[in-house]
Order: sequence, then C-alpha cells, then structure tokens
Amino acid sequence: MSTWMVVEDEKAIHEILLTMFEVWGIDGKAFVNGEEAIAWLEDVDKGRYKGEIPELALIDIRLPGRAQGDDVGARLRQSPMLKDAAVVLTSAYKLSPEREREIFQTTQADDFIQKPLPKLRDLKLALEKALVSRREKTAAALAAAPKVEKPESRSRQRAQRAERKAAIAPKTLPEDPFPITRNFDETTEGHTPSSINYMAPAVEDTTPAQPLPPERD
Repeated sequence: MSTWMVVEDEKAIHEILLTMFEVWGIDGKAFVNGEEAIAWLEDVDKGRYKGEIPELALIDIRLPGRAQGDDVGARLRQSPMLKDAAVVLTSAYKLSPEREREIFQTTQADDFIQKPLPKLRDLKLALEKALVSRREKTAAALAAAPKVEKPESRSRQRAQRAERKAAIAPKTLPEDPFPITRNFDETTEGHTPSSINYMAPAVEDTTPAQPLPPERD
C-alpha cells in the first residue's frame, strides 16, 4: 500500500484528505505545521522512522509558525530517503509569478493546486499525474547518470596481472638429450619429405681397444 504525506493546518481539509486517502487505499501521514513535518524528516534521515516512506507530499504553502510549506518542500528534497517523492503545493493565496517561480525552484515541485481544492476525483487524478511525472524524472536522471563500476578486489587484480605476465613471457622448452638431425639426400632435387632421413647423431664408442694376441712362430 502506498503512503502519501499531507502538511495542512486547516482541520476540515486535513480530515477530508485523510478520509479520501483511506478510501483510495492509501496510507496517510499528516502534519499540521511545518516544524512538525521537518522534525519528522529529520527522524527519517536518522533512521528513527521504521514505517513506509511516502512517495507523494501534498503541502500547503501558508502554514502557522516559522517553517512554511516551501521550507518543508526544500527540506524534503535534501532528504536521502524522500528526495524522489512527488511534491504538490497548495495555497488559498494568489502567488505572484516571481514568488511562484521561486517556490518551484526551491522545492522542485511537480504541481501546484489553487485552493479551494477541486472535486476529489479530479484531485486524485492530479496527484496521480504528479506522481507519474516524478517517477519519469527520477528514471531519466538515473539513466543519464554515469555508471560507476565496482572496483575489483586487490587479490583479483593481482591475479589478473600475474595471468597477463604469464601470457606474454617467452616459453622455455627443456633441452632434448637426443636432438634430431636431418640428413638430406643431395642426389634428390627439391629435398621432398621422402628424401629426408631423420636419425640420431652418432654416439662415439668409448670402449677401450683390446690388445691383439701374440703371433705364433
């Protein structure tokens, strides 16, 4: 089951969204202000949260307290765990083009929905569209990133170097105690294989000569 995150201070909208998430088969993780949401993000990054990580965050820009919606969105993008989540911003206030551009650059938001929120069916379609868009952006970024090969172990590298040295080293054959010599038949032209006799070299006879018997008169 998917999990979506909501940062909304208006109680009525807060409760309606959580109820609709349940109807849609989605778990909701809700916060009523920016400080609470940012504190939870800190816990996630430190491994203190063991639940499912939200894949979408619906964040109201105007929130009570010091931390506003764009602060929450910017902190979310810095989180190693939630940086790839889809971000949809909402506001009941009309934003100037400059302010809207600044917020989108800070939060890298995937969509903006002006309050009052649309019908729940249309809201669901808009959120799902933002989710698909973020998945496509993440996949494209991964495909464009340079591939890093895992370094081989030192022992494997040493073994490969030894194999390469052995492959290029000159081969030393053992000396043959009985080398073969060729005896060519000079009377045959061309020295065809039939005219080549292979024989072992003559071995010198080192047996001492026997004395001749004395002659008899």
